[in-house]
Amino acid sequence: MDQQKPDLEQLNTDLQAAIDVAAGLDALDAVRVHALGKNGVVTGLLKTLGKMSPEERQVEGPKINGLRAEIAAAIESRKSALEADLLAARLSSETLDLSLPPKEMPKGSIHPVSQVMDELAEIFADLGFAVATGPEIEDDWHNFTALNIPETHPARAMHDTFYFGEEQQRDGQPMMLRTHTSPVQIRTMTSEKPPIRIIAPGRTYRSDSDATHTPMFHQVEGLVIDRDIHMGHLKWTLETFVKAFFERDDIVLRFRPSYFPFTEPSAEVDVGYSLKDGKRIIGGDPTKEDGGWMEILGSGMVNRRVIEACDLDPDEWQGFAFGCGIDRLAMLKYGMDDLRAFFDGDLRWIRHYGFSVLDVPTLSAGVGA
Repeated sequence: MDQQKPDLEQLNTDLQAAIDVAAGLDALDAVRVHALGKNGVVTGLLKTLGKMSPEERQVEGPKINGLRAEIAAAIESRKSALEADLLAARLSSETLDLSLPPKEMPKGSIHPVSQVMDELAEIFADLGFAVATGPEIEDDWHNFTALNIPETHPARAMHDTFYFGEEQQRDGQPMMLRTHTSPVQIRTMTSEKPPIRIIAPGRTYRSDSDATHTPMFHQVEGLVIDRDIHMGHLKWTLETFVKAFFERDDIVLRFRPSYFPFTEPSAEVDVGYSLKDGKRIIGGDPTKEDGGWMEILGSGMVNRRVIEACDLDPDEWQGFAFGCGIDRLAMLKYGMDDLRAFFDGDLRWIRHYGFSVLDVPTLSAGVGA
């Protein structure tokens, strides 16, 4: 019986030699079938294990399985080498002219809201601002209390705020969809040390819906916390931002006294416009017959109580904040007249107002390219 046992070492040597001389993937696959296929020589040896006695199987089994593993590893290694050779040959024979335009332009479009967010990030990054984000599901403290919004303020009412049920409370606090992106300012002031310069773009939610309001909309908040900050810094920042965003130097801003719980003093910011073909165009002389003022921003100096709520000393640290609707900025700059169309999912609208994926906002080429 011993004389009939195959010489596993010789078989291994022969198969390894066949693998090494395989000139291509087809030849290598033929070796694989011969050795490890359904009727292969190694497969045949594995089938003989069932006819052996337990003692013989204990001796021969590891040898045959070891042979099978060695041949399989050798085939895989040779296959990788052949594939690498094929790829190298293909790369050496093919050329690609990167200066040529693509054969087919991308079919997708960038939504105007996404485009304006990129424009805002580009403008404020040049002014030294970072982009900050926060959760869209907020607790009462971050959304209202820390921002000095009284318990009786109308903004807390059920008809204006999307509250979650009592079972969704966190540490006894009501939870809600955030009504503004101002909670990001609180989270930043409580987690980072001043000086702070951030903008916080993102989704916000309020129970409202008409041609200029939707239950979900986009806002951007700006915050600066530093020493010796005053209204002059706020005015310069907003003038620089609005001129860069609308890409006009004849921008005129008007600051009107207002009230926000989280800023003191507070100011509404109007921008001058002129009429062209019956449409409002941002820029020009608002005092002329075809001109006027349009509100675009809310702003002010950060209230001392807000700074104190974030465990900062308001005698050492001062700051300003501002906020506006991103959707409204897009409407003013790119000529949309109905906010609801932003979220209808109408492909005709997005093809008309959407932006090419290659239109990346830059200050050098123009943010509204």
